[in-house]
Amino acid sequence: MRRLRDIGESGLIARIERRLARATRSPRVRLGIGDDAALLRSRADEDWVTSSDALVEDVHFRFANQAATTIGRRALAVNLSDLAAMGATPIACTLSLAAPPELPLQLADGLVAGFVEAGIRWRCPLVGGNVTAARETSLHVSVFGGVAAGQSLRRGAVRKGDRIGVTGTLGSKALERARVERNGGRIRRVPEPRLRAGRALLATPGHGGCIDVSDGLLRDLEALLGSSGLGAEIDPAAVPTARGFRSAALKEGLDPDRLALTGGEDYELLFSLRPGGPTCAALSRRMGCRVTEIGRVVSAPGLHGVPEALLGHPGWRHF
Repeated sequence: MRRLRDIGESGLIARIERRLARATRSPRVRLGIGDDAALLRSRADEDWVTSSDALVEDVHFRFANQAATTIGRRALAVNLSDLAAMGATPIACTLSLAAPPELPLQLADGLVAGFVEAGIRWRCPLVGGNVTAARETSLHVSVFGGVAAGQSLRRGAVRKGDRIGVTGTLGSKALERARVERNGGRIRRVPEPRLRAGRALLATPGHGGCIDVSDGLLRDLEALLGSSGLGAEIDPAAVPTARGFRSAALKEGLDPDRLALTGGEDYELLFSLRPGGPTCAALSRRMGCRVTEIGRVVSAPGLHGVPEALLGHPGWRHF
């Protein structure tokens, strides 16, 4: 079995370059991988949006229960979700890959293949990065996007009386992770960054604040409310879940409400909308996905209507 140490840094970079040679070129990229830095085209009246994240072995993923290509696709998807929450359009991305010299070359190739495939699918080409040796494998990603100047979605735009909405369904990814950790098998789901939905929301009159749901609905709702001093009245029964989700969770001996409200890994958009804004049905058509109203913003701080046992659940914490 060939390993990274058998081809070295230059050999790995050459393999990445060959894979990128088959990828679609973007008019926003003047110069991509292969030089000291990339060159991207800016546009007049455009704000740049950038975000960074890291996926670390045995913290965010394990090769034992995920294919390398799935890990690579997920690494880009979760970063693009941040652009979606700002209403931005992707332009390009970078990847810094750290890995042990003993890592099988097949796994390294799989990580890069999944990442590049995701870049092609979501029109966010890989334009540079770094490779280095490390004790464990990690993928450090930066994404770059654009939005009309002064027009991005922001968390701080929440107002009293706003309706609270969420895209898609919640809890399924947390359930899949719990199943695999209990019973073995493979994690196969890759988050779908709601890029179209974010842009559509940005163009919707009366939109308020927006955040992506990565650490759990309740935890991210608290982050959306931020330092506003406002609270939220939530109807747990309205929180959208996939067909068969509740029975599947109960079969595993898991609390479906806990998974949906605190499980995380959903990467859906959680947002507020002024009272006179469009209906959820209209929003679903505009945003190209299911949209559900789950509550409203109120003056009393805190989260109301949520079972007290769930309020004490922290969701995902990094430290």
